[in-house]
Amino acid sequence: MASGLAALLDDVAAIAKLAAASLDDVGAAAGKAGAKAAGVVVDDAAVTPGYAMGFTPDRELPIVGKIALGSLKNKFLFLLPGALLLSAFAPWAVTPLLMIGGAYLCFEAAEKILEAVQGEHADDQPEELALSSEEMEKEKVAGAIRTDLILSAEIMAIALAQVETLSLPMQAAALALVALAITVGVYGVVGLIVKMDDIGLHLAQRRAAALQGAGRALVKGMPAVLSLLSTVGTAAMLWVGGGIIVHGLHEYHFTPVPAWIEHAAHAVADATPGGLGAVSGWIVTAGLSGVVGLAVGAVIAGVLHLVPRRKTAH
Repeated sequence: MASGLAALLDDVAAIAKLAAASLDDVGAAAGKAGAKAAGVVVDDAAVTPGYAMGFTPDRELPIVGKIALGSLKNKFLFLLPGALLLSAFAPWAVTPLLMIGGAYLCFEAAEKILEAVQGEHADDQPEELALSSEEMEKEKVAGAIRTDLILSAEIMAIALAQVETLSLPMQAAALALVALAITVGVYGVVGLIVKMDDIGLHLAQRRAAALQGAGRALVKGMPAVLSLLSTVGTAAMLWVGGGIIVHGLHEYHFTPVPAWIEHAAHAVADATPGGLGAVSGWIVTAGLSGVVGLAVGAVIAGVLHLVPRRKTAH
């Protein structure tokens, strides 16, 4: 009896060790996948606060909450099952889909740059100004969820490419962990950003001079912070989108551009003193990938802007 119990305990211990090892593998895979998707995450965090701006303070966090819930639905109801189906039945389609998504990111960034240069703001359209506050909120939330679907699809595709060698259950676990962690992280940061001016106002009303100064600095600094976030988000879109396209070209053996970028990064890394070669090499790779992304995005934006003009002319 005692020997049977000991054997059972040994089996339980072995199963526990296996489960712990599996959890470690899932965590490591999720961490690696999340790191690869960092550029899209930065863009997601930079883009979303704009959808909650312009409303009364009591509606800002509820709007962020609605967008976060929509993001979870996007990831768990549509994108996660779709990613697993791709992995099981059409793994060859992951790279083309990634390249299409990368091209879209480049296009979005090019559009933002074009709007900034021309001074156009889509939020000033007369039809939007005619909406009621409730209608405007619904429209903003719906637009944010649509944008999130595209960015989340890119995140899940990048993550899938990092865990494709794992078994299907472990892929599902890793992708679910990435989806949950990224959603909580992004929308937690977004919630903090949209309430930062209210936090500043609250601090400015305190008696302590230091707190008053910090509060006023927060209120005055938020426009600059939002502008910086927008710039960082645009740069991240170009870097990530261009990098995905360059990686796809390498996968399909269209090697000149990837080879030039790799050669330039190695040359700069070798010439950088003080053990900072890896950092300088990464900067060159990201910068040149951004240049590729800007070129791709500009071509797509130019074509799409040219077509309506021809129709109008006719």
